[in-house]
Amino acid sequence: GNGGVFMSVFQRFKHTLYFLIADAFFVFLACFFSKVFSEDINIAIKYIFGFKANFYNSFALVIFIFAVVFYIMHLYRNIWIYATIIDYIKLSFACLVSMVLIFSLSKFLVLTFNAELFRIKEMFVAVMVSALCIISFRIFVRVVSMVAINNTKKKNNKNISVLIIGAGLAGKRIVNAINSTTDVFYDVVGFIDDNPVKYNAILSGHRVLGNRDDIVNICAKNDIDEIIVAIPSATNEQLREILSICSKTDCKVRILPEVSDTLVSTDNYLKRTREVQIEDLLPRDPIVLDTRGISDVIENKCVLVSGGGGSIGSELCRQIATFNPKTLIVVDIYENNAYDLQMEMKMKYPFLNLVVLIASVRDKERLDNIFSKYKPNVVFHAAAHKHVPLMEDSPSEAIKNNVFGTYNIVRTASEHNVEKFIMISTDKAVNPTNVMGATKRICEMIVQSYNTISKTEFVAVRFGNVLGSNGSVIPLFKRQIQEGGPVTVTHKEVTRFFMTIPEAAQLVLQASAFAKGGEIFVLDMGEPVKIYDLAVKLVRLSGFRPGVDIEIKVTGLRPGEKLYEELLMSEEGLSKTSHSKIFVGQPTFLNIDELSEKLNILTDALKTNDNKEIVDAIKQTVPTYISASDE
Repeated sequence: GNGGVFMSVFQRFKHTLYFLIADAFFVFLACFFSKVFSEDINIAIKYIFGFKANFYNSFALVIFIFAVVFYIMHLYRNIWIYATIIDYIKLSFACLVSMVLIFSLSKFLVLTFNAELFRIKEMFVAVMVSALCIISFRIFVRVVSMVAINNTKKKNNKNISVLIIGAGLAGKRIVNAINSTTDVFYDVVGFIDDNPVKYNAILSGHRVLGNRDDIVNICAKNDIDEIIVAIPSATNEQLREILSICSKTDCKVRILPEVSDTLVSTDNYLKRTREVQIEDLLPRDPIVLDTRGISDVIENKCVLVSGGGGSIGSELCRQIATFNPKTLIVVDIYENNAYDLQMEMKMKYPFLNLVVLIASVRDKERLDNIFSKYKPNVVFHAAAHKHVPLMEDSPSEAIKNNVFGTYNIVRTASEHNVEKFIMISTDKAVNPTNVMGATKRICEMIVQSYNTISKTEFVAVRFGNVLGSNGSVIPLFKRQIQEGGPVTVTHKEVTRFFMTIPEAAQLVLQASAFAKGGEIFVLDMGEPVKIYDLAVKLVRLSGFRPGVDIEIKVTGLRPGEKLYEELLMSEEGLSKTSHSKIFVGQPTFLNIDELSEKLNILTDALKTNDNKEIVDAIKQTVPTYISASDE
């Protein structure tokens, strides 16, 4: 209320008054000193205690001009404990302006007051000493305040020793942010920088202790708690190498991500730092797209994405929106995801013609209505059940949703003369060992066989695990670490291919540009990664010791899980495309009549509601499928 406003104004007035009194005192001292410098101390004392008019006129003139200039330049509003170099430059400039004004007005004052004012030499000394004292006082206030804050933080017993990697502008700003924080005491031990010129140099009062090869020794020697990587310009590869070294320590690691507005010094760079994400640890190169080819497929076209609210589907929508489709239709059965995406897209792409529809791919009649009304040119089919263990327990749902849902939307696309149909598949469709993978293999068979009888170009795109997608192992690891463990890994040797969601979506779009019909595109997933090693690194980089602070528990392979994933069936062969990360396998299933027979077997099995019968039917449909019970 009004009382609060009055108090804040009063506090501001008090703050200004303190500095004004201090400044007046320093100017008075400077004027006295200038007389001592010019005459001697006895004469100077006579001037003060004899209340000589010219002395007090000089003092009044100097303090008045300093005060007015400082007020106009808002220097009495500054909170000097958080002052930057810019503030001190501004302060020095204000002192310079004051000097110029004082010398300009001194002649006028002599004539007005008919008084013999200070001589030029005395005035110069008075003004120089005043400026020096005023600047020094503010530096003193800052230093004393910082010491007081640090002592308070030390009493709170929250001391965290920090090593900063990167002795550049970002590193300096991290130190500034650390100095400004009042709740935790960060003791900056020093910097790490690979530039040999910076070795032993001092930045913001802290020494550059060595390069990346010294990180492990420095952390052990100085008992470092936390490492902050402050190199926003680092490439993925450089960051990965640094994090790999950091993972050999027991320090918690935080990263200052790339910042576009690095020149904004008012931001708290400490708040910008984030915890290590698993994609930081994986060997990933940036993807270069043939945007012209993708534009030809999407620009001014009506594009439909089934499962558009899911992790892959929603990212596809974001990427598609950047290529100016005539209409983007999001189809999903889960309304919450669809709503969240709708709100996001409306904010990010206000001019996008977006249609969000709640519908199930199981409902052929609903799909017919949608396709009749909107007449999509391109369909990305991402709707699917994909959780491996859940589908082992409910194989009937995997068949209804994945197999017959795909069958419905494929037939609808063909009947409505869609130009391109791109189905999202999985590496688990290769020699499947689980229900989910086997049903996705049947989806590929549907797509490939329909390509032989339809004007629509039908293709599938196959890739491995996607980081951060619903059902990915990584969010589970992070949750387990936050809860103090144990972190559960199914097997010490289990390996997986990983890709980020944006990467996967970009490559799916690129594959759509290559599609001629019938192909299964295979995305290069990079090197396979050991899940156990990933868990160990994540625990270490979170600041814990694996097996000591947080247990890593091997639980045994889950139903339908295999140690190693394959990306291609052996009979498919591989040929390159013009994109280094996309390969193409040739069609292997082309008989539409055989497909109908296989789907009839599955339909009959569904009627039994018996899991064993349903799994047997899947085996008849997919000869390469080996379930857990066969091993």
